[in-house]
Parts: sequence; structure tokens; C-alpha cells
Amino acid sequence: MNTKTNSGIGSRTDCANEKLLNPFVHHLELDTTYEKIKTALLTIILLPIRVVVICCFLVAGWLVASAGLLGITEEELMEKPLTGWRSRLKIVSAYLIRIIFVIGGFRLKVIGGLPERDLAPLVALAPHSSFVDSLAMVYMGGPSIVAKGETASIPLFGKLINFTQPIYVFREDSNSRQNTIKEIIKRARSKLDWPQILIFPEGTCTNRSCLITFKPGAFYPGVPVQPVCIRYPNKIDTVTWTWDGPGALKLLWLTLTRPYSYCEIEFLPVYTPNEEEKNDPKLFANNVRKVMAKALGVPMSDYTYDDCKLLTRAKEMNLPQASSIVDLQKLRHSLGMANTNQEEALASSRTNLNLAEVTYKDFVNLLDIPPMELSSRQLFSIYKKDDNGVIDMREYLLCVLAINQTTPNAVKIAFKIYDQSGQGRLRIEDFCKAVCHTISLSEDTAVDIFHQVDKNKLGYVTYNSFLIYVDSRPELVNLLYRNKEEKFMRKHGQFCPIDDTGKKRD
Repeated sequence: MNTKTNSGIGSRTDCANEKLLNPFVHHLELDTTYEKIKTALLTIILLPIRVVVICCFLVAGWLVASAGLLGITEEELMEKPLTGWRSRLKIVSAYLIRIIFVIGGFRLKVIGGLPERDLAPLVALAPHSSFVDSLAMVYMGGPSIVAKGETASIPLFGKLINFTQPIYVFREDSNSRQNTIKEIIKRARSKLDWPQILIFPEGTCTNRSCLITFKPGAFYPGVPVQPVCIRYPNKIDTVTWTWDGPGALKLLWLTLTRPYSYCEIEFLPVYTPNEEEKNDPKLFANNVRKVMAKALGVPMSDYTYDDCKLLTRAKEMNLPQASSIVDLQKLRHSLGMANTNQEEALASSRTNLNLAEVTYKDFVNLLDIPPMELSSRQLFSIYKKDDNGVIDMREYLLCVLAINQTTPNAVKIAFKIYDQSGQGRLRIEDFCKAVCHTISLSEDTAVDIFHQVDKNKLGYVTYNSFLIYVDSRPELVNLLYRNKEEKFMRKHGQFCPIDDTGKKRD
């Protein structure tokens, strides 16, 4: 089995280093016969036993949590900490869930000790890379966490999470962020015996190759913070869950078919902020991140949670090299291209150069960027698929120009980029690339659509003829107009195409 945490190119603020990191990529393959046979045998022999026993303990933990929440409303649960027999049941529930990890083959090593809440009301855990990170939570006895509001309704797990008295974030509430920060501040500064608040300050999962930007929410109270580092020193990484990588079920299957998995939790000394840090949560967060990065022996990166949303959009569209879209943006910014229209001009021009095969020399000349800059070479390398020294420049242009557009506009841009005729006409191979890399159609579906649009056997389709066809296919309408805003704009004519006779359609 082979695991990779880099996609060949990644991103850091310092582009002087030749190798950049992409913390959102994790590839995991069974690449040897031995690993495949061993996994198959353990799937038959070990997995069923583990699943049955784990389910039993999960139900037991849920029953304990349900008993502990009897007779208490959600409002009361959020007003004051649990006491008496309820707090003792919470410890029992956490212990039962901890046994689940033992059954799953996890061996835990703890470095340092967890201080009392009075010394550190907040706990910052990083790097956050897996649902298995909850092992640290149950070891700490079930601290309160900041969680999405919908997690409360998850079968079994919702009750267990609710028992920790979490701080829920409701995305439909426009004031959610402010309310969450207020609740964190209130509990952290409270004299009541609230449990510690555990926060994953990165805000999303990474592959642990670096620490991305910490969100400042946990640092607004200006109280001492307990930094906690988590590591998985396994030869084969079956726990890392990133935006570009195996899904949760595959990871769970591979993890439960490993004889053992190792996890290390290191409690660093409590970090007490100075006056400047108390007044500047971002500074406080960054300084804690520096301490944790040093302890972990990994670099820091200026990736943020917003970059994950950009990655999601790129993957949803199936853009070429979608996992490197953030790298693309940052490298362009480092080269001073953020405020230029070089790519727009190139996409609109009818150059004699074959954009399907562009050398590095032509690449830097077309974009007017310095050829000796490392960032220029890294930008080119994102799209270089083999050793022939060329890239498909159209893929680069599509990623730059389409990522921040509405879906219809992205498709329109793709039609322009892949148009080799200069007359708005796409042949079948270019049409397939345009729609496969914007609305994520399969190649077979794209070919079928092309032939249905090209009823007159002209050998090409246009953007407008494609839109006319889309209107007759509800499933394609939903792909092209993904959200309410796009559907509203379409309804009011802003995306109303011109047909091939030059008349505007109703």
C-alpha cells in the first residue's frame, strides 16, 4: 500500500522553496499483492468481529448519554454545566467510546498531562486530519466542542455529541459566527465548572503536512489555551480524510482491517497570552500555531478554510488539476498576476499558437511572466502531465477564468477557450472537454449530448444551441443552474441565449 500526502505541487506563502505543500490531498492505494491479500483476509476474519463489538459499545454509550440527558431541555443544557450523577455518566460514556477505539486496533500514546480547566479553559487541537481525532476528545473525558447544528440529529452520534454540551453553529443564522464567539467567551470566562472547550482551530481536515491558518474564534476570550498536538505514526496512513482523497467509508474499512493503528497525543505547556495577544485574537492564534508547528516539526502555511470552499467548487466542476486550484491562485498572486487581464486577453485572441501543446518558453511569453522565477516554473508544473515538456494551455486558462464564475458563464468561457474554429463552433472532442470540465459530465454523456444537439450532422455545436438543448433536459438545467441565484438570473433573462438566427429567445 502506498500513501502520498503531496500532489507534486502545493502552496506556501514562501515560494522560495522548490517543493510546495498541498495539505488537502491524500492518496491511498493498495499497490502490492501482499497488502491486497492481507486486507481481503482481514476483511473476512477481523472486520465483522470488530464491527459487531463496536456497534455494541456504541449503543451502550448512546444509552448512557440518553440516560444522562433525561429530564433536561436543550435550553437548560446550554445554560449551565452538568453536575452530580449526570457529569459522572458523561465520564462513563466517554470511557465506553474510548473502548471502541481500542477494539478498532488503536494504541494511544500520551505525552504530557492535561491541566485542569481553571488553568486552561480552551483546548486547541491540531492538526485536524480525521474523524479519528475524536480519540483525543474521549481521552479528555468529553470536552465541549464547537459543532454544526445539524450534528445533533445524527443517529446515535448526535446524542453523544449533545452530552458534551457543545457550542452549536447554525449556518442558516446570519449571526451564527458572532453568537458562537459570544458563547465561547461566556463559557471560557465563566466561574461555573463548564467542561473545557475543544476547538480544531484550522477549521477543516488536512493531511498533517503543515499547519494551515488558525481561525481566531477560540482566541477571542483572551484566556490561557492548552495546545494539543496529534500524530498518527503509522507506516500506512488509513486515517487521513481530506478534500481530495479516499472517502470516509473506505478509510474506515481500511483502518478496521489493520491489526493496529497508532496515535500520539502531546499536551504542550499551557499558552498564556500577553496583553497584545489578548487584544489581537489573530496574533494570539498565529503565535499558538507557531508553538505547535515547532513541536510537530512541520511548516506553517497560509491556507485557510475558504481555500477548501474553492477546492470544493473546483472539484464540483471537475476542473483540470482541481486539487491544485489554490496553488494556482497563490502562485499567480506571487507573480503579480492577480490584477492583470493577461489570461482574458489570451482566451479572447486568435493566436496562431497551438494552445493544446505549449512549451515553458511559450508559456512565460504568453503570460508575460519572468522565466527564471521559481513560481513561474511551479505554475507550469501544475499542468505538465508527462516528460514531453508541454502543457495544454487551455486547461490553465479554464481554471483561471472559470473558477469564480457562475456555472453558465464558466461553460461559456470553456466554449470560447476550446473553440479552434474562431467562429464559436466546437467539434466533438473539444465540446466534451468544455462540458466535462465545467459541469462534470462523463465523456460518454457528453458525446451523446453532442450528437443530439448536432441534429443536422454539421460536425459542430455552438454555445447557444447547447443552451437550447439544456432547456429540454431538466437534469441538465439543474447542473447548469446550480443555485437559486443562477436560476433567478436565468428566469429574468440574463442568461437568455441568442439562437443561431440572431434572435433572442424568450
